Amino acid sequence: MSQNSPPAHGRPGTDAANREEQSTWDAKAFYNKLAPTKKPKTPNPQNAITIAVSSRALFRMEEEQKIYEEHGVEEYVKYQLEHEDEPFEPGAAFPFVKALEAVNTRLRELYPESEELFDVVLMTNHHAQVGVRLINTINHYNLFIERFCMTGGRSLIGYLKAYHTNLYLSSDPGKVGEALGEGIAAATIFSPDKVEEVSDTQLRVAFDGDAVLFSDESEQIVKAHGLDKFFEHEKEHENSPLAHGPLKGFLEALGKLQKKFYAKGQRLECPIRTYLVTARSAASSGARALKTLRSWGLETDEALFLAGAPKGPLLEKIRPHIFFDDQMFHVEGATEMGTVSAHVPYGVAQRYKKSAAKKEPAGGK
Repeated sequence: MSQNSPPAHGRPGTDAANREEQSTWDAKAFYNKLAPTKKPKTPNPQNAITIAVSSRALFRMEEEQKIYEEHGVEEYVKYQLEHEDEPFEPGAAFPFVKALEAVNTRLRELYPESEELFDVVLMTNHHAQVGVRLINTINHYNLFIERFCMTGGRSLIGYLKAYHTNLYLSSDPGKVGEALGEGIAAATIFSPDKVEEVSDTQLRVAFDGDAVLFSDESEQIVKAHGLDKFFEHEKEHENSPLAHGPLKGFLEALGKLQKKFYAKGQRLECPIRTYLVTARSAASSGARALKTLRSWGLETDEALFLAGAPKGPLLEKIRPHIFFDDQMFHVEGATEMGTVSAHVPYGVAQRYKKSAAKKEPAGGK
């Protein structure tokens, strides 16, 4: 018998021969060779950085969504079953998720037993029958997504909390607003008008400051009293840290992983890079933003103070995997220039937007 063949138990023969046969056969090694290559172990949600992504954010499902809206859930499910062997096209969040996986690969090389990794959870409130097509698509692109949550129409909030979600990305503004209202970091993600190449070895995340990393305290001053009063207020409170905004915790989580690379002497080769991209002016209001980050024990790799200039052209040079802003004006400008952008509907700017919409006459722009 070959050394790679399993023993024929119950076969006639001497005890000595059987013992010799047993000693030449390693069952574990034999069956490991037969088994398919295993994906890495999924980390415990309490130890991981959980990124919840809706199916429509991760994949392009416009046609399917149109069927759902125009013909209802039964036709939607029927269509998905008929096309379950056809993978979806990558959506807005796809490059971001691939970059998360690239970081995980590097982390596992440095810390093989650590569970401090990104853990991507696919979230959808559609029917579970859609799951087969989603699984087929994930396997088609060789994505490492083990956790699915398909709620069949129920709210996602309880599940987001159960997964200890650090960030929730969706294409549905209503669900994002609900999550933010429950204290969960969330944003509505938008596909760029043109596809720009992004790094496949370094995760790049760009944040606006006020009402994203920071509270909307300063924006309230601008809306109520204008820019001059804002500059005066920022100078007066330069050494008073701003309160935290909805995505402060996500930046904190990124910083925690960055430090794991720094501890191994890989600051310059770190596969995570963060950016503060703000309309603030460096001279008149930039110091407070930087001092606030310092007071939290946080930092960004780069800080870009644009003094009101458009953000799109600069983001085109940075090419982040995702850019977060509370103002749709900046989100739209960034997507026009090819940046995957995410709207954080938080703070006073959203209230002003709603008030303007209510005052707008029927048929107005």
